[in-house]
Amino acid sequence: MTRVAGRFVRAEPRRTAGQFVEGLLSEAERKTCWSLAERAGHADPQAMQRLLRSAVWSADAVRDDVRDWLVEQLGHPDAVLACDETGFLKKGVCSVGVQRQYTGTAGRIENSQVGVFLAYVSPAGRAMIDRRLYLPETTWCDQPDRLAAAGVPDQVRFATKPALARQMITAAFDAGVPFRWVTGDEVYGADPGLRADLEHRAIGYVLAVGCDRRVHVNDGRTLVRVDDLAERIPTAEWQLHSCGPGAKGPREYLWAWITTVTRPGEHRWLLIRRNRTTGELAFYVCWSPRPIPLHTLIRVAGSRWSIEELFQTGKGQVGLDHYQVRGWTGWHRFITLAMLALAVLTILATTQQPDPDTEIIALTVAEIRRLLNAFVLTAALPPEHILHWSYWRRTSQARARRSHYQRRQAR
Repeated sequence: MTRVAGRFVRAEPRRTAGQFVEGLLSEAERKTCWSLAERAGHADPQAMQRLLRSAVWSADAVRDDVRDWLVEQLGHPDAVLACDETGFLKKGVCSVGVQRQYTGTAGRIENSQVGVFLAYVSPAGRAMIDRRLYLPETTWCDQPDRLAAAGVPDQVRFATKPALARQMITAAFDAGVPFRWVTGDEVYGADPGLRADLEHRAIGYVLAVGCDRRVHVNDGRTLVRVDDLAERIPTAEWQLHSCGPGAKGPREYLWAWITTVTRPGEHRWLLIRRNRTTGELAFYVCWSPRPIPLHTLIRVAGSRWSIEELFQTGKGQVGLDHYQVRGWTGWHRFITLAMLALAVLTILATTQQPDPDTEIIALTVAEIRRLLNAFVLTAALPPEHILHWSYWRRTSQARARRSHYQRRQAR
């Protein structure tokens, strides 16, 4: 917490922020303001709620501190920035950015919010370093009254998910974050603005595209679908490579690459991945200002899974999706503090290396959190405090139920 203490002018929010992050790291079943306040010994959740809603501090400044701390520990010149979005399932229509939309979290269209995130992936480890909340155009950005009610700043305008990724990549570039590559799924690979921006900055990319994507081959005037190109590749041209370690061993696929038409001083390829069992194909457009071997492109392509694993870790270990806030400020503050908690676990896991002479795996984020709770964060609460919170919860729920019934009767 000393890394971010200067972002909190007053002592109360500074202390509450520390208790909040400890609560996110704790074994509390739900990481809401109520449960975190009870664990911290507060009589009610007002201090925790005030921290997220009205206390004076900048979530973006804390995010920058988290990013700088992670770069100090994980920084590498060949690092990869991975961009992806994740959904947060919600009920009701008041939470900022919520609407019925597709989310990979549920695998279908659900009432949800969508956040776009940027992950830093290096040989030393991986972590989230930035976030943006996606605001749908019609149901939110075209309704000023709704934006004002959710506390969205006046300067915020509609931006597509690739545009939000461009904002985060630009911020990382301007901050001097060391990286050489960017990767993302088809949502980002299909955006010409993102690709052009990366090429302008001389940043290499390996971006997934759909099977109907067309690329220039031969004389530069012929456009061919990538799935048609895959059918023309002889069997002997497919090479077996691993794109990184998985839960059950190396992620091995068959790979092929085709040089597409380029201009002087740049290099473009179509990278194709084939599943050895099912034959399923995946396609990537690749660009680099310098010649690159195949195994490097494969490594970058495999880095995209890191951000999906970070979503699972963030939601499972520090309650990334446990928030119960509706406004713009509250969402960014909760997500930023969750990123800080995840950074603590990531850095601890990174700095603890196993003895090479013993048959043991390295400490995982989950195991670090388990040890933290066993030796550091365990807090014994007196019975009176536990009973007080039981009474407080039931009283608050009774008031909420009464108000709900009164609103229904009034309608």
